[in-house]
Amino acid sequence: MRAALVLACVSALVLLPVAPASAQLAVSDAPVVYGHHHVNATSVAAHTRFLVEGLGGAPVTIAGRQVVKFPNVLVFVREQAPTAGSVGTTADHLGLSVPDLRPVIARLKAAGHTMVTRESVPAEWTVTDDMATNPLGGSPIAFVLGPDGLKVELVQVAAQAAPVTLNHVHFFGPDREAMQAWYVKALGATAAPPAAGNRFLRATLPGVGLNFTASPRPVVATKGRVVDHVGFEVNGLPALLRKLEGLGIVAENMRRVPELGIDIAFITDPWGTLIELTEGLDAIR
Repeated sequence: MRAALVLACVSALVLLPVAPASAQLAVSDAPVVYGHHHVNATSVAAHTRFLVEGLGGAPVTIAGRQVVKFPNVLVFVREQAPTAGSVGTTADHLGLSVPDLRPVIARLKAAGHTMVTRESVPAEWTVTDDMATNPLGGSPIAFVLGPDGLKVELVQVAAQAAPVTLNHVHFFGPDREAMQAWYVKALGATAAPPAAGNRFLRATLPGVGLNFTASPRPVVATKGRVVDHVGFEVNGLPALLRKLEGLGIVAENMRRVPELGIDIAFITDPWGTLIELTEGLDAIR
């Protein structure tokens, strides 16, 4: 049974994206790929404008739910005031990549969004016009705060053909090695070499990077915050749930969503990141 995610009632607001994004998730026949972000929003309209006009997503309606699509990820927006922003949680920020940062930064600033690049990178980095470069190498990056404190990192990938696509999800916690190992063991991610300067550890799944940083301060769980949970699309959800149970990871809130004809299940990582597991999300176009 193909199963999939589903949460998020949003308004019927439809905006034209700056650059329409493809809907398809990466490598749909892979065992686990990244599937979706789920956002709690004080104003669905404000978040939709940020995601569509600011970041270049494409709005669609799925079974009466408004969703914003980017290549390799869907963003579900639920009308529910978050308890706080993403900073300070285990899912500090979401990451997208674009071929050229400068026009995107200009567009975001013109729309009144706050760039937070300087305060988001180490002091030794060079920040010019809200774009940061690492003296040890790596791609230029920028950070922006969306509505309700939704923090997004933008990575410049000059060779990228798509105007915008999913790049990574960045997790913060007390033990980056343990976090990386958990996602490798539980979800089958592949460990990757550390980022330039050993700033964070990495793992990969088709279509997304998982970054892990040791937080100097305590972090809190995601549930109720602006990034309420993250979502992975599974090819063979029942088998994965059996595997997780064998690892001592018990799924909760498993159910069928009749209006979409799908099943969903939730788990929580040891540091408090709420994770939705879905199957069938790749069928959404």
